[in-house]
Amino acid sequence: MMLTAMVALAVVVVVAMGVGVKAELSGQIICYCRVCRAADPAEQLDACLCKGVLCPGADAAAEHHIGIVLGQKYTPIEKAGVYVPGGTAAYPSTVLMDVIPAKVAGVSEIVMTTPAGKDGRVNPVILAAAATAGVTKIFKTGGAQAVAALAYGTQSIPAVDKIVGPGNIYVATAKRKVFGKVGIDMIAGPSEILVLADGGCNPAWVAADLLSQAEHDKLASPVLVTDSPELAKAVQAELEVQIPQLPRAAIARASVDDNGKIILCTDLHKAIEACNIIAPEHLEVCVEDPFGVLNEIKNAGSIFLGRNVPEALGDYFAGPNHTLPTSGTARFSSPLGVDDFVKKSSFLYYTREALGEVAPRIADFAEREGLHAHARSVTIRYEK
Repeated sequence: MMLTAMVALAVVVVVAMGVGVKAELSGQIICYCRVCRAADPAEQLDACLCKGVLCPGADAAAEHHIGIVLGQKYTPIEKAGVYVPGGTAAYPSTVLMDVIPAKVAGVSEIVMTTPAGKDGRVNPVILAAAATAGVTKIFKTGGAQAVAALAYGTQSIPAVDKIVGPGNIYVATAKRKVFGKVGIDMIAGPSEILVLADGGCNPAWVAADLLSQAEHDKLASPVLVTDSPELAKAVQAELEVQIPQLPRAAIARASVDDNGKIILCTDLHKAIEACNIIAPEHLEVCVEDPFGVLNEIKNAGSIFLGRNVPEALGDYFAGPNHTLPTSGTARFSSPLGVDDFVKKSSFLYYTREALGEVAPRIADFAEREGLHAHARSVTIRYEK
């Protein structure tokens, strides 16, 4: 029921008439032009220039208006490719995180590729998640070749419009190579976690949170930033206790030894500055008043507020998505979401009279750029 409701809200048209822009996510679009800015929405619809095409119920003639409609049309992409890793672990959560936003956006065909295990089979939990989320087609292939197949198509695998999903360095490089032929979500690097913690934190909890990402990959980056020397020492000692207890201890050990860091700052504000410079994929804010410092945080893929919010909560349950920018790209990019599966087309409509009012200005602009055919395409409409 909830998924259906979200789909209904995914495609929105924004209408601007004359001046101003207004969009309603309730499924109804209200005019916002010089004439339509009445207090009563019913009066707005009665006077609407689009005559019901964009604003339901409008049937008035256009001669009362300045004759301009501007806006944006949101349309879901037709085919999306989802890459699901299957090397050192199975990730049904990635299936859900990548497919559900595409379904909400209204993507009609979702093609998933995932590598088989050593026994030649795809992990059944991956298949169950794909069936639950609504994947259209599943192909048992992985690596760079799977990305190439999704981008260019093969005899069996259809070409898609956009490829999303994490992978190893070969998958990430392949996505970089095919970008332009198809869209991609991001170039995802190894997993990262940064725990911002004050002296009131439980060091065992902090260590466990760091290891939740360290066990992903030997290249994963677990980082603690704190203003408490006592906590820094306690967490370092706790890591040595917890790592040997993990089934993936060898991976976690390599991650901590090669890429782990404990950064000690003079105060909490300096610690937040360090977080903004690093721009981590996952940022846990384990301080007394996490909401009090939230506005100071500028760069992070996903922010986990408070001491009772481990990163795994976002991975498996709360979301809203765990496909996140890595390697400092949170400075300019965002988590995967519905917006990644829709595209915007601008549209515009002018009456003859409205175009005539601005035709000389358009022609003057074009001629100053030396593009005389541009100018003539406007002025020819008014030649006698």
